[in-house]
Amino acid sequence: MQDTADYEARIKAIYREHYRDVYQYLYYFTGKREHAEDLTQEVFIRVLDALGRYEERSSVKTWILHIAKHVAIDDYRKRRVQTLFGMELLKGLPSLLGRPEAELASKEEQLEIEQAMQKMKPHHRNVLILRGIKAYSIRETAEILGTSEAKVRVDFHRATKELKKVLHVDWIGGLANEYSK
Repeated sequence: MQDTADYEARIKAIYREHYRDVYQYLYYFTGKREHAEDLTQEVFIRVLDALGRYEERSSVKTWILHIAKHVAIDDYRKRRVQTLFGMELLKGLPSLLGRPEAELASKEEQLEIEQAMQKMKPHHRNVLILRGIKAYSIRETAEILGTSEAKVRVDFHRATKELKKVLHVDWIGGLANEYSK
C-alpha cells in the first residue's frame, strides 16, 4: 500500500515540476496553446507508461523533454503542417524604444521571424527553441535531442544563419543581445 502512495506522490511531483517546461517547449514548437496542451498530456501519458523503465542515465527533466521532442516530431509528421510560433511568443518582448512607431516596426519584425521559422526544418526548430529561447546549455540540449554537443553547436549555427538569410537582415544578433541584458 505504501509503494502505491509513494508511486502516486512521485508522479504528482514529476508532473508539477516539469509540466511548465514541457508545455512551453511544445507551445514553441506548435505555436498553438490548445495543441500544446494536448501534446503535453500525450507526453505525460508516455512518461507514466515508461516511468518503470527510467534508468536515471540523465536527469528526469532531460528524459521528459526527450519524450516531448519525440511527441512533437511524431505529431509534426502526422500533420505535415509547418508552423512554429504564433505572435504570442514574441508579444512579451518590450518595445525597442517604447514608442508606437518602434512597436509597429517590432511587430513587423516579429511577423517576419514567425514566417521564417515556419519554413525551417524540425531539427533546426528544436535547437533554436532549446538553445535560443529556453536557453538550455549545449550539454542539456544535446541530451534532450539525443545527439552530440558538436552537432548541437553546428545545428544552432546553421539554424541561426538560415534564419538571418531568410530574413535578409543582420539584426538578429543585435536583437538577441538587446534582450539578454
